[in-house]
Amino acid sequence: MMKLTIFNSMNISKQCRKYNLRLWECPQFLFLVLGIVVITSSIAIYFIGVHYSQDPEIVAFIVLIVSSFLLIISYSIIRSFEKLAEVAKMKSEFIGIVSHQIRAPLSNLKWAVDLLASGKVEPVSEKQAAYLQILRENSRRMEDMVSDLLIVSRLEADNLPFKKEKASLVELVKSLISQSQPFIKASNVEIELKIEDNLPEIVFDYEKVGQAVGNILDNAIRYIGEADMPKETGNIGEANVSSEAGNIKDKGKIEVTLRKEANHLCLEVKDNGIGIPKDDQKYIFQKFFRASNASRVQAQGSGLGLYIAKSIIEKLEGKIYFVSREDQGSTFVFTLPIK
Repeated sequence: MMKLTIFNSMNISKQCRKYNLRLWECPQFLFLVLGIVVITSSIAIYFIGVHYSQDPEIVAFIVLIVSSFLLIISYSIIRSFEKLAEVAKMKSEFIGIVSHQIRAPLSNLKWAVDLLASGKVEPVSEKQAAYLQILRENSRRMEDMVSDLLIVSRLEADNLPFKKEKASLVELVKSLISQSQPFIKASNVEIELKIEDNLPEIVFDYEKVGQAVGNILDNAIRYIGEADMPKETGNIGEANVSSEAGNIKDKGKIEVTLRKEANHLCLEVKDNGIGIPKDDQKYIFQKFFRASNASRVQAQGSGLGLYIAKSIIEKLEGKIYFVSREDQGSTFVFTLPIK
C-alpha cells in the first residue's frame, strides 16, 4: 500500500510539472486531497455523531467547518481548471495570430525563390539551381506547417467551415493515390487499392476529407521503411521529391480498402511499416505528438496530421480508429455515414 501511494504521488508530481503548475494549483493533487478529506471527514463525523449524539449543536458545527474546508478545496480545483483553459485559449490564439503573420512573408519568399529559379532575372547555374531547390522544398514544408497550424487553430475555435456536397469517396482516394505517385516511388512503396463494387456517393466535404485521407496515406508512406527514407520530400501529392531516396531494405506495402459497412462507407489503410509502440498509442491523435520510434525512418512531420484527420472525420459524424503493433505495421480505419 505504501509503495502504491508513493507511486501515485510521483505520477501526480510528474503531471503537475508537465503543465508547469505548482503542486497546490494542480487539479490532480487537489482532487487527491479532496478525496482524502471527504473520506476522513465522513469517518470522523460518524464517530463524532455517535460520541456527541446528545449534543447536535457540536455535530452541526463540525459539519459546517468540514463543509467550508471542502468548499475552499473545490474552489481551488475550479480555479486550476480555469487557469488551464485560459492557457489553452491563449495558446490557440497565439498560434492563429503567428501563423497568419508568417504566411505573408513566407509567400513572398516562395515567390522570390520561384522567380530566381525560373532564370528570368538572370541565368542560373547548376549549383545555384540545387540550392534554390533546397530553399523551395523547405519553404514549401514551412508553408504546409503554417497551413496545418491555421487549420488546428480554426478547429479548436470551431470556426472551420465545412462545405458538404454529394461526391465520390472512391474518386477522391484514386485521385490522391495518383497525385502521390512520385512520393510513393521515391519511398520504394507499393500501394494496392481494393474497392468494393457499386459503392454509393455520399455527402461530405471533398476538400477536408481529402486532407484527412492524404494525412493518413502520408503517414503510412513515411513510416513504412526500416532504414533511411527520403530526407527532403514534399507532402503527399507533390511532384517534387528528392532524387536521393535512401537505402531501404525491403519494399513497403500499403493496402487501401474501400467498402460499405451497414450505413457507412469505410476506408482502411494498412501498412507493413514500423508500427506504433504500445505505450505511445493513447497519444497518437494528440497535437504535435510523434511516436518514440519515428526517428528510425527520419521522417519529416509536424505531428498534426492525425489530429487534423480525426477532427475532420468526427466533425462529419464519422469515426476513426487504428490497430498497430510495433515492427509489424499499422491499420488506420475511418467511416463516414451514408445519408
